[in-house]
Amino acid sequence: MKLKSLLIPLLLITNFIIAQQITCSAKDKEIFTQKIALLKKGYTPTANFGKTIMYVGKTFLGTPYVAKTLETGTKESLVINLQGLDCTTFVENVLAFGLLLKNNKEDFEAYTEYLEKIRYKDGKLNGYASRLHYFSEWIANNQQKGIIKNNTADIGGIEIEKEINFMSTHRNLYPFLKDDKNFEGILQSEKVVSESSFCFLPKEEVKENEESIASGDIIALTTSIKGLDITHTGIATREKDGRIHLLHASSKGQVEISELPLAEYLQKIKNNTGIMVSRPQ
Repeated sequence: MKLKSLLIPLLLITNFIIAQQITCSAKDKEIFTQKIALLKKGYTPTANFGKTIMYVGKTFLGTPYVAKTLETGTKESLVINLQGLDCTTFVENVLAFGLLLKNNKEDFEAYTEYLEKIRYKDGKLNGYASRLHYFSEWIANNQQKGIIKNNTADIGGIEIEKEINFMSTHRNLYPFLKDDKNFEGILQSEKVVSESSFCFLPKEEVKENEESIASGDIIALTTSIKGLDITHTGIATREKDGRIHLLHASSKGQVEISELPLAEYLQKIKNNTGIMVSRPQ
């Protein structure tokens, strides 16, 4: 009886800790259940993961764009928000649901495990600085985990080095950076990213290399903005015109497919220098 009385509080504490690490509303849980049912109803198993990614991605068309969906609460948690997506959480959720289909899973626990693996350094949530804030680091870390392969160099990308420090030099824009521990963690992340070169395909060369980009590839838009590597991301989709377009959570308001082909779309974006291309594995 004494042992049992000790175990009950311990169990409650453990459940409380787990609950604190995941932020998910009842509505988002309901959307997850509906999404799984919809995906499984129309899914045909395929060895081409790019086709799976496109199938999942297009089911998000029309989902509202919401900025800074992960900047919530006072402590870093695994935020589940399927009611509104920004460009990065759109890509992360498409990958997570794609992995569920690929591995014939449909439970919420598996989904959260995939999302944590994708979103955090080495797949483990360990505070604010463990999140892969800079998308070039997101690409490198998820390649190490075997989730994607960075194909940029293979399609003519050029290697560059750049000092990455936008977050630390704009500390006031990030509420979590008021905490000195979080700030020091971001400084360390920026040091690692800055010491690593990365490849990008200049935007002037995207059109002539379109045939090397496949539907389902993850497209990251590189920038000339000081201290920053990537400004936007989405998924490549070859449309009826035979050209590669961008399926993305657009700041114009929702998840959509770019009206213009990717090469022409890039020309209209201020400070864009080109793209990085990664293929889900």
